[in-house]
Amino acid sequence: MDVEAQTGLRLFWGQKENNRKALERQYAEIWEQFGAGLSRLAASYEAQPPAREDLLQDIRMAIWLALPKFRSESSIRTFVFRIAHNRALAHVWKRRDAESIDELEIADTAGDPEQATIAKLDSERLQSAIRTLPDPMKQVITLALEDIPYREIAEILGTTENNVAVRLNRARGLLRQKLGEMQ
Repeated sequence: MDVEAQTGLRLFWGQKENNRKALERQYAEIWEQFGAGLSRLAASYEAQPPAREDLLQDIRMAIWLALPKFRSESSIRTFVFRIAHNRALAHVWKRRDAESIDELEIADTAGDPEQATIAKLDSERLQSAIRTLPDPMKQVITLALEDIPYREIAEILGTTENNVAVRLNRARGLLRQKLGEMQ
């Protein structure tokens, strides 16, 4: 267990019983509210399901360890997605040399199998194209796809709203180009 994890566990077990229960409830609420978005974020960084699960576990642990330190200086969504992006970048940097290509698992929500297949293929193409973007553009596009406002994206990434707009514009242009090449 690394030092950060040990410190987080000491903080957790050092809390009074009521505080621990409150942290556990807050952690559960975070995953209920943001779990799907965090899963999509992990999918934008990792194509292979096992690697995606590893990244998601890293994100879960990082949020758990950071939660006692949350001071409400930003929204909980900003706090959670900032942690998630930082963990995703660290994860990608660790395996930068490894290439991964696999299918993205998408839940079947459509009743029509043909429409479900088309939607899945479109989603796979988009995720594949997003994975090829440079990290700053990948970050901004994944957050924008979660309908997070520019102001919050800027807080999460530690930049300005104008920079978010510029990155997003460039990311969209690159995605259009990459998706056109994939046809």
